[in-house]
Amino acid sequence: MLKAGLTVSDEELAIICASHSGSAAHIELVSNMLAKRDISLDLLQNAPDKPLGEKEKITWGDKGSSQLAQNCSGKHAGMLITCKQNNWDIKSYLEQDHPLQIAIRAEIELLSGEKMAKATFDGCGAPLFAFSLLGLARATSKLVTSTEKEHQQVVKACTTYPELVAGEGRLTTRMMRAISGLFMKEGAEGIEVCALADGRVIAIKIIDGSWRPVAPIITEIFSRWGISTPDESVKIYGGASVIGEVLPNI
Repeated sequence: MLKAGLTVSDEELAIICASHSGSAAHIELVSNMLAKRDISLDLLQNAPDKPLGEKEKITWGDKGSSQLAQNCSGKHAGMLITCKQNNWDIKSYLEQDHPLQIAIRAEIELLSGEKMAKATFDGCGAPLFAFSLLGLARATSKLVTSTEKEHQQVVKACTTYPELVAGEGRLTTRMMRAISGLFMKEGAEGIEVCALADGRVIAIKIIDGSWRPVAPIITEIFSRWGISTPDESVKIYGGASVIGEVLPNI
């Protein structure tokens, strides 16, 4: 989207890259970035949902689902802004043959070094392009080591505002705050990528979609790289007592 001319602040770019928690601050930022460009909220086509973050879900209570609270609302807002700035049709922005989606697919193929194996649609409604876990690692490494200004802008925005990329209390936010220069992003069904400024990358897909093993895997790999991390150990309880811990067998 940046290569297509998207012009936004770093805070706005961070939430465009996000799977955000749906906090009041997240919702306000997405609302404001559309309002100041005179784009109606009615043009959002992402699926309505309740907040992703656990604390945010409790605060949300019994209220109904909302497109703004859904974790991909920032991405969809960025798509709408990109379309308006390019005079592209806004109502069809999620179609796979839309200029925006063609550009996104081309950039993914460029960075991953792979042709997309399959195209379908994500749960949020956006086109979803299938490629390998190795391709994801390759793409992320290229992103963090790139000299292209658009790639550098993405990394700067995300590492400066990790609370917008994920949310308060989330693993992604905690780790990016603790490790200088760490770029990190989580995705649906047990996907996580972590990248250091030198291009070293961890790309994880948990087969059953569970999040429990993610932190132990990441911290073990960082330990082998000689990088200290906060205590993200996952304890196993027997009653009120700790009787074990989730450990990676790698």
